[in-house]
Amino acid sequence: MQSRLRVQGHPIQPMLVTFPYGLFVCATIFDLADVIGGPVFLGEVGYWTAVAALVAAALTAVAGMVDLWDVPPDRTRRTAVTFNLVNAGMAGLFLLSCLVRAGASNRGASPVLLIVELLALTVGGLGVHLGARLMRHFEAGRVETTGLDALRTVDGPTAEIVGGGR
Repeated sequence: MQSRLRVQGHPIQPMLVTFPYGLFVCATIFDLADVIGGPVFLGEVGYWTAVAALVAAALTAVAGMVDLWDVPPDRTRRTAVTFNLVNAGMAGLFLLSCLVRAGASNRGASPVLLIVELLALTVGGLGVHLGARLMRHFEAGRVETTGLDALRTVDGPTAEIVGGGR
């Protein structure tokens, strides 16, 4: 099974999914620093980092839904659907946190919202596990070239490496 959305033979969704995960973790770290007494602006940075993560999560969800069309209706499809639902659940918890903070004057986090974000990251950990399982399944038959073979193109060896022989 090949993903419909690919860049130079690599599926896009696994590339995109790293952005919301990384941004959600960063947002939680900023909020933790704000809650334990750091500078007030860290809560604002955490809020806007979570907003950026939500945008990235929406783009990732679109790519995941496009790829879901080609998954055969078996255990792999159930894993893919669960993966997308887990990611949506994580994003939903962060969306809840952002909506509560949107009306505040400084948009800082509270201890309760920090707990919600930590719960969301725990849910996201399950998503990482499911995503790794899907990648192992979809890439099982793929052979990666390594070493000098990776420098060769489909038509033959590369013409010349910059600064190479004349």
